[in-house]
Amino acid sequence: MQRIRVLVVDDHRIFAESLAAALAAEQDVDVAAAGSAPAALRNLDRAATEGRRFDVVLADADLAAPLLAVPAQVPGPARDAVPRSCPRDGIALVSGLRTSHPYLRTVVLADRDDPRRAAAALQAGASGWVAKDCSLSRLLAVIRGVLRDETHLPPALLTGVLRELTAARKHRSESERLVESLTPREREVLRCMVAGLGRKAVAERLFLSPHTVRTHMQNVLGKLGVHSTLAAVALARRAGVGPVELEAAAAASVPVP
Repeated sequence: MQRIRVLVVDDHRIFAESLAAALAAEQDVDVAAAGSAPAALRNLDRAATEGRRFDVVLADADLAAPLLAVPAQVPGPARDAVPRSCPRDGIALVSGLRTSHPYLRTVVLADRDDPRRAAAALQAGASGWVAKDCSLSRLLAVIRGVLRDETHLPPALLTGVLRELTAARKHRSESERLVESLTPREREVLRCMVAGLGRKAVAERLFLSPHTVRTHMQNVLGKLGVHSTLAAVALARRAGVGPVELEAAAAASVPVP
């Protein structure tokens, strides 16, 4: 019998441990509980190192613990725009796990139905949204279903979630249209802004004067219809614009003996 390894993440320890105990009664389920996102990450990393990684994470939608420390090497606006703009809850945990543990299936546990947050959870990479007061049999069906690459939502949420996803797609399309209005040079400057580079660093990278870079940055803000670098970075990320590759640039600048 292939066993399913489940990690319950909820800052209400009694709930987390009670749910873990109920799931552990199933013959094919191994389960552990974590009371915060950092604790969950430690559990996941340790399990992966020991060759017994988890299959499914059940994350509280309203997880109160902070998600992840922002790496110190991420500078400037990009440092502010990405992790701090995300809600520090179970949905943010799901988003982080999509990158750090892509093999995991994640299910969000919620106290209430909320189409907007359920849509956000799906966009973050969750495979399901389940009410905390659902039956144990229902939760087990969801756990087994997401391992078959199924997506699970309460039927009452389907219409609202589809509406939210459609609106988000439209919003992304608008962001993409605005980015397309930029010149190639302005897009280069925008990618530098996404990477968190300041005006002087952008000037050095693109072999421009700081005054010229300032003009390009002002043009970028104007064409995107925003009033700050942080807002420009957020819009760029919605449009799928990534940062310049800082490490590659640094390596290229090292002289060859």
